[in-house]
Amino acid sequence: MTQQGVRWTADQVLALAPDAASRKAGSKLGAAGPWSEAGSSDEGAVWGLCKGSGSKPYQTVVDLADAAGPAYKCTCPSRKFPCKHALGLLLLRATDDAAVPPGQAPEWAGEWMAGRRRRTAAKEAGDRPATASGTADPEAARRRAERRAERVTAGAVELEQRLTDLLRGGLATAEQSGYGLWEETAARMVDAQAQGLAGRVRELGAIPSTGPGWPVRLLEECALLHLLGQGWLRRERLPDGLAATVRSRMGLPASADGPPLRDRWLVLAQYDTADARLTTRRIWLHGTDSQRTVLLLSYGAAGRAPELALPVGLALDAEVSAYPGAGQPRVALGEQFAPPGPAAIRPPGMTTSRAAARYGDALRDDPWLESVPVTLDRVVPVPHGESCQLADADEDTALPLSPVARSRPGLWRLVALSGGAPVRVFGECGHQGFTPLTAWPEGPGDAVALC
Repeated sequence: MTQQGVRWTADQVLALAPDAASRKAGSKLGAAGPWSEAGSSDEGAVWGLCKGSGSKPYQTVVDLADAAGPAYKCTCPSRKFPCKHALGLLLLRATDDAAVPPGQAPEWAGEWMAGRRRRTAAKEAGDRPATASGTADPEAARRRAERRAERVTAGAVELEQRLTDLLRGGLATAEQSGYGLWEETAARMVDAQAQGLAGRVRELGAIPSTGPGWPVRLLEECALLHLLGQGWLRRERLPDGLAATVRSRMGLPASADGPPLRDRWLVLAQYDTADARLTTRRIWLHGTDSQRTVLLLSYGAAGRAPELALPVGLALDAEVSAYPGAGQPRVALGEQFAPPGPAAIRPPGMTTSRAAARYGDALRDDPWLESVPVTLDRVVPVPHGESCQLADADEDTALPLSPVARSRPGLWRLVALSGGAPVRVFGECGHQGFTPLTAWPEGPGDAVALC
């Protein structure tokens, strides 16, 4: 099937927007009025001229056949990616095929697309395994790995001593010491090249004085940190899968070395989290043949959206390779055999009790696991005290919503979609509750992104 026959929905287009302001501005440009010379090709390109404030219109082109999702080019000065003009052009195509008819790409659009094809081919050639003469020195790599392991071990030993001092002095001292002590400890873990420990230490330092029950939460986090440190110090005695999980949790780099798995992958959810240094995009995929749910991670510098974008409801025929670690859902995206396109596929669901049991089972392989991906079938959002829970329509069980879910506007989209009737919901189920990410109505209807 050519990309010309694929129709994106407006929701899928708007899911590409880097922020709410871009969604609003792009929506205003999703009509034919400001556009001229718009067109599309069988190869998956869309182009057009958009009237702006200057004398010359902006030249906008989108490549829908790019392996990592849509690629964009616009002559506007915006630093946002995609810009409002690219969003408006895709919205115009999603709502009015006649306004973006098939045709021959103009020279400026054709040159950009040809350049992208050349760069992609060159990158693929550069990613091929090096010849024997160009292979890196394995002995030097082994020595570097040993030196890093020594520094991580020193960091783990130091953290064990900090935790011992905290428990000896009593948890109340954590409130008196303030966040500065833990930020200093986190910096020491970074120096030891144990970024995973550093992140957990920062989370620990933010717990004191966070409301009723904070000493219990602090003690739980201390226990998990102690378990991780001891796991590292005794990693030679662990099963291979659990040892790989410990290395990953400590922050040591690893490559996706699992055998390639080809499937038709449905995009279940996509959302970003950001801190002062990095924007992380999480994309959940479900294999329609393998029935596996896997995670793609993509990164961008602070303030910039990651390049990989796969809106909810798309499906792609592609290979993925798993990262090491027991129960590890993370994969790397490999070769794609067709451009991503919308698909009317839904993942199979389960009961709320089975979802809770799945999280418990997963903790055996990874005690530090925050949540697992699950799809709940036939659940109804209902009030629960001052919060909300997802009640199973066929069983006397329910899952509470996580604090993150209760603070998101997507909760109200879920309630509106349900209207008191059962819905199917994909999300993350963990010790803090369930975080809905995508929902489908009981009958026919497209997926609704909740994040």
